[in-house]
Amino acid sequence: MASNTQSTRLVEPERIRKLQVSVRQDERDLAWKRRRARTCGTALALAAVSIPGLAAWPAVQAGHHKALVAGNAALVTVLVSSALTLLAAFVDYLVKAHNFLELGPAVVPDRYDHSRTKMQERLETNREALRLLSALSQAPLSERRGLYREDVAEVIAQYQTESRKYRRVHNGLQNLVMIGSTAMTTIAALEAKNWNWQSITVVCLGFSVTVATAFSGYYKYRERSYFLRQTADAIEEETNALALGVGEYRHFTQDQGDEALAVFTQRVEALRNEQRRREQQLDQPADQTAPLSTPPA
Repeated sequence: MASNTQSTRLVEPERIRKLQVSVRQDERDLAWKRRRARTCGTALALAAVSIPGLAAWPAVQAGHHKALVAGNAALVTVLVSSALTLLAAFVDYLVKAHNFLELGPAVVPDRYDHSRTKMQERLETNREALRLLSALSQAPLSERRGLYREDVAEVIAQYQTESRKYRRVHNGLQNLVMIGSTAMTTIAALEAKNWNWQSITVVCLGFSVTVATAFSGYYKYRERSYFLRQTADAIEEETNALALGVGEYRHFTQDQGDEALAVFTQRVEALRNEQRRREQQLDQPADQTAPLSTPPA
């Protein structure tokens, strides 16, 4: 009886791990199918709009040659891009789902073999089974902490990925705003000038200086460099103090290496957290940023 109970305890965590892997894989496959459906749907819609547009545009702009050529070029570009997107998706489906090129044994991934509805149903079933199995089984505390640590690492990676994505979009739009506003001012100043090499140089230098000033004020390169160097020097100081047994580590003996490493880890993590807080404050708008220590000139 005891052996059966022990074997059951060993089987349950294994089933939970397999279900977790299956749920994550189903989530990735379902997200891929949704992205592909959106891409193909958008390409199909653009192709459906561009075809009648190519037929109607010559009649609308019959007397305007430049507008006719520009409109036809734009519509043809949209049509060709949409057709290439749909063709690439179709070829990918033939190669992966039907082994069209006969590249080894036919192993069809689930994302190609199952419909989106079927995959959604399987994902919901696996999630429910995982929830019930996790509620009925009670893993050891050390194992639960280990699983939680791994889950937290995955959540952190997901948040960091999303943060980088939105940051790239925001920075791209902000760059467009800064360059566009500077270009508009420069273009407005181009009227009624007697052009020579001096006036052209003045306009180019004014544009470059304005863009550089806008980028420096927004990204705060000087402040970021100062705080990163400050944190690096502080971590280097902690590393040297640990290696030489001075400062906060002068009370630890040779046999207390683990305690010294624990203090070292705590102090380094505090420095890294402070650096992250500074970076977050630098990313905030000027009216929401808490005062930071100003870098020396």
